[in-house]
Amino acid sequence: MTSRVVLISPATSPALRQARFDDGGPIDDAGAARARAVAGSLPRAARAVISPGVRCRETAIALGLPVEDASAPAGLDVGRWRGRTLDEVGAAEPEAVARWLTDPASAPHGGESVQDVCARVGTWLDAAARHDGRTLAVVEPEVVRAAVVHALGLPAAAFWRLDVRPLTATELSGRSGRWNLLLGHPLD
Repeated sequence: MTSRVVLISPATSPALRQARFDDGGPIDDAGAARARAVAGSLPRAARAVISPGVRCRETAIALGLPVEDASAPAGLDVGRWRGRTLDEVGAAEPEAVARWLTDPASAPHGGESVQDVCARVGTWLDAAARHDGRTLAVVEPEVVRAAVVHALGLPAAAFWRLDVRPLTATELSGRSGRWNLLLGHPLD
């Protein structure tokens, strides 16, 4: 049995445009319009799941996907940094930010480490492989990063070297614990 998981990153949001840690805000009007415009380009799927965040839910709605199943992993929990920009946090806590960006086991914000999110997403991805057919998952960019790290057996430190653009699809196909990667491509 070959499973396919297509990870779709959410549309643009004010937090994304401001380089702000996700604050639970909505997608912006331009992002919603673009998602509606590309809705017909999505591949057929046996099931669709979303991350529980607002921007993933709104992106799924704009793409015309069902939003009842919020079983896809949530984004990285950044604790007390939620809603702040990286520049703001870097000015207030430069050593903590440096440690967080270089040590995947570090969580100076009081939330989740990169290592932890990679393990959590890896567990979800392995469970998704047991479903027959294609799964579409609208997930936060850090979930896409963590899934790629897990699928390719990369060290957790590679997490920060992966860029995920809005409204792109990253497809993973697997059989017997082995994943292949179709790199992210824009939906159009």
